[in-house]
Amino acid sequence: MAIEVIIRRVFEGQEKARELAPLIVKLRSLATVQPGYISGETLRCIDCEGEYLVVSTWNSVEDWNRWLNSEERIAIQSRIEALLNEKTEYRIYEPLMGGIIPRFDAPVQ
Repeated sequence: MAIEVIIRRVFEGQEKARELAPLIVKLRSLATVQPGYISGETLRCIDCEGEYLVVSTWNSVEDWNRWLNSEERIAIQSRIEALLNEKTEYRIYEPLMGGIIPRFDAPVQ
């Protein structure tokens, strides 16, 4: 089942934006040719200046993790985090078909 990955980055100032833009474009272009990559988009928050989200769709968590842990990606991401002075946030989501699906592996309270 396909998954959605939400990547959140926050930075301030046009100077940082000019430095970060080529790195983010490079990550995006490299991601598009990774096995399991389906699609992606980058969003700028209108009411939270300096906040950006990348939403990407992958065939599986394994495909995403392979890209997340690749040396090529880690090298570029390290440069991004050095400019931001903070960690990038990652969240992985799965689509729900027909509403919330209960998990039966958890003990019932």
